[in-house]
Amino acid sequence: MSAAAPATPFGPREFQLVLLRRMADHQPGLVEDARHELSASLAEMREANRRWQAMVRGRGRGALRRYRSVLGEPESSVRRAIGDLECDALLWPVPLWPGLRFEVMVAPGGAVWNEWLVRAPGAAGPVLRSAEDLLPWSCTVDEVARAFPPARPMEGSAPTRWALAITAGTPGEPYVAEFTWGLLQRLLPARPGG
Repeated sequence: MSAAAPATPFGPREFQLVLLRRMADHQPGLVEDARHELSASLAEMREANRRWQAMVRGRGRGALRRYRSVLGEPESSVRRAIGDLECDALLWPVPLWPGLRFEVMVAPGGAVWNEWLVRAPGAAGPVLRSAEDLLPWSCTVDEVARAFPPARPMEGSAPTRWALAITAGTPGEPYVAEFTWGLLQRLLPARPGG
């Protein structure tokens, strides 16, 4: 009887393919370029996503342990207060986006509250003054919310997607900024009454 082939490792490269897989719906050209930068085939991207989904749905490993097993120990950890509650923000580098970090917010007791891309500590973010500045993959949810107050959170179309209703330009025109894993994917004119 022959032994089963060892499982292919699942590490930071494969995790980046998972991030790209969800972004492909909105930015296929950028995803294609990034996939080539990782020297990954379309089949590898699909397989990485399939394996990630199996890990997410599997039993026995919590979200925080899953991230640590795939990404290693975080580059840094910052204690943050959200209202009366203190939590930890764990940050990992993401080579495809050197100015960003993958952030996992962990509540007391180890439950993961949020997971998305944020600007790396000390890295300069983009100057966001108008709708023309909101280019795909240029900014994060937090940066857009700060640049265009009052930004109104909206329900995303999937668990890793977010949206903000913002007003930009003179006179102020309504837009919906759509994000995947916290990174801007596209800016759409808001529908009347939407």
